[in-house]
Amino acid sequence: MNRIWTKASAILLVVVSLIFNGTYALAASATSTYIVTFQQATLVSNDHVGNDWAIAAHAAGQSISEGSSVKVKVKSGGNIKLYAYAEEQDKIPDEGDATKNVKVSSISTKGSTVKLTVTVTENRGRYSGHQAVWEFTYKIKKQS
Repeated sequence: MNRIWTKASAILLVVVSLIFNGTYALAASATSTYIVTFQQATLVSNDHVGNDWAIAAHAAGQSISEGSSVKVKVKSGGNIKLYAYAEEQDKIPDEGDATKNVKVSSISTKGSTVKLTVTVTENRGRYSGHQAVWEFTYKIKKQS
């Protein structure tokens, strides 16, 4: 009779272990949706780099225009990659870019604001080496 209880408790232990480990594995790989809004790009400073500009912003590889949003699905523990690009447009364009990986675990329940700084350096002429600085502002919020 003791052997039967030993086998039964061993089987029960294995079953319970499988159930809890399976549940943990499912929870660990859960996917959530986040709304990423490209709020604005601001020219913070411009030391004789130029006046004709083009900008671009991406979140998780998706292009976003200023004031617009995209939905991004991310596994728990994952990252959202933000990208910002600025180009001074002339015969020989001057350009700069920046990227940032935002851990979804760092995003507050109210949402988080993330800023990327893009520096563009003049590459020709008497102002060669002078810089312009852009600030790109993104808002990331978990979709409820």
